[in-house]
Amino acid sequence: MDTFKKLKQFYWPYRKFFFWSLFFLLFVTAITVVYPIVLQRTIDDVVVGKQYNLIPYICAIFIILMIIKGFATYFHQYLGDYFGIRSVYSLRDELYQKLQRLPFKYYDNAKTGDLMSRLTADVEGFRFFLSFGFSELTRIFLLIVISLSVMFYYSPPLALVTMAVMPFLGVVVYKFDRRVHPAFRKIRKSFGKLNTRVQENISGMNTVKSLSRENFEIGRFDKRSNDYRTKYIDTSNIWSKYFPLMEFIGNVSVVALLAYGGYLVINGTLQLGELVAFFSLVWYILGPLMNLGFVINMFSQSKASGERLLEVLDAKEDIQEKENAIVQDRLKGHVTFNDVTLTYAEDDDSALKDITFDAPPGKTIGLIGATGSGKTSITQLITRFYEPEKGEVLIDGSPVQDYGLKTLRKNIGFVLQESFLFSTTIKENISYGNPDATIDDVKAAAKRAQAHDFIMEMPEGYDTLLGERGMGLSGGQKQRIAIARAILIDPAILVLDDATSAVDMETEFQIQKELQEVMNGRTTFIIAHRISSLKHADEILVLEDGVVKERGVHDELLVNGGPYQRIYDIQYQDKEKILNASHIS
Repeated sequence: MDTFKKLKQFYWPYRKFFFWSLFFLLFVTAITVVYPIVLQRTIDDVVVGKQYNLIPYICAIFIILMIIKGFATYFHQYLGDYFGIRSVYSLRDELYQKLQRLPFKYYDNAKTGDLMSRLTADVEGFRFFLSFGFSELTRIFLLIVISLSVMFYYSPPLALVTMAVMPFLGVVVYKFDRRVHPAFRKIRKSFGKLNTRVQENISGMNTVKSLSRENFEIGRFDKRSNDYRTKYIDTSNIWSKYFPLMEFIGNVSVVALLAYGGYLVINGTLQLGELVAFFSLVWYILGPLMNLGFVINMFSQSKASGERLLEVLDAKEDIQEKENAIVQDRLKGHVTFNDVTLTYAEDDDSALKDITFDAPPGKTIGLIGATGSGKTSITQLITRFYEPEKGEVLIDGSPVQDYGLKTLRKNIGFVLQESFLFSTTIKENISYGNPDATIDDVKAAAKRAQAHDFIMEMPEGYDTLLGERGMGLSGGQKQRIAIARAILIDPAILVLDDATSAVDMETEFQIQKELQEVMNGRTTFIIAHRISSLKHADEILVLEDGVVKERGVHDELLVNGGPYQRIYDIQYQDKEKILNASHIS
């Protein structure tokens, strides 16, 4: 029960609904056990004793009991479901909030489909046990205790003979639980992997179809689906082995009851109605005991789900906010790196090594280098997406760790190469970082990002609904909307991570022209592969393998004969040679 103890904070506040549900369950169980007693009185007093005048009273009592049981069943089930639903509502909210707080390092290894499985299937599995499993365990306990009490009242010797095999049934149930729980944990993991396969396939459908890899993807899905099927069949095999054994032990108890109970009736020690009631009562014990396998099955699934949920809830939040963190609306944007080293994982090479530079307010820093050289890593340290292994990152003279996360990130505007757009209107996408912005503000930002014209050509303008991840827009259009979104939050620090890579040269020129005005008074970091995007920067850092190989302005770097000049030659001089050769031919 350790898993349920750790998750107690989510269901314990709603315990009154659970206990009220158990209160009505007590009525339901007690009335259920009364049925055999009514049957016993009918046989012994009416059939054998020929007291036919009791029939109306017995019928009236039976009808009243059924009405009471009907109402009690309704309140028991409703309150039990309400308890489970309210509990997982809090749990699901906390899981979602936890996902918002977890650092980028967690998502580097997490699978989207698996996380979705935890927030849906695992939460629902846990809810089902809260709503039904706990009360079913209580019902089994009450039914067995009350039934045994009545059986011992009728005949202690017969009750002892009937219950002689119950310890064996208990051992079988215990062994069943020990085997079925690991099996269900494997099922949950396999289901998470299957979900991940489906999610990745749907997200990458354009790539799949463009490369004609449909059959390959079908094969990969079939492999995951087959693994899930195998895990379920293995679990079913465990159930199939143990359930007949439990049923056999139960039938042995019934045979003992009929043999010894018949002997007692013949000798006049036990009445016929009492034997019939005994037969009903023993199934009130055997049935729940065998049903205990189903409940344990459910408990194992719920426990496996709870463990997977705890893995998320207990995940380490590396990026913590100080108690007395600096909170202010506007930062100046003075960024300083002092001997900063960053390593993403313990066994990996450092992504950044002893990086030092100073970016005063209003200055533009260009970052260029090959893929994986550390350009994006620098900007991710400014926002505290990751923590440096060594050195410090300062903004306005204070370490970034001293700022409240909201203060820090509201002052930094990002435009990424892969621009993510939400499945909502264009207006809401642009105003996502500044939801209080007016439509005029939104339009002004869109105009500066060269997005206004194509937006107005769309069916409903700024109220046009976008598909998932901006489906329906070109890469350049998505990037321009992302630029407008960054402009609208009016950040002190602006990060342009290959922000114009998906637009044509003419549009890039227009956007850069507008961005020059936007960049005035802001500290700007431009990450680019095109030298044309950053040649006007106040300082350019050329990175290789996490190390700053060169630094300076465009004109200085062109005469150094270093990496920057080689990049320039590839992008410009080689192009000129090709154009000249084409012209001559």
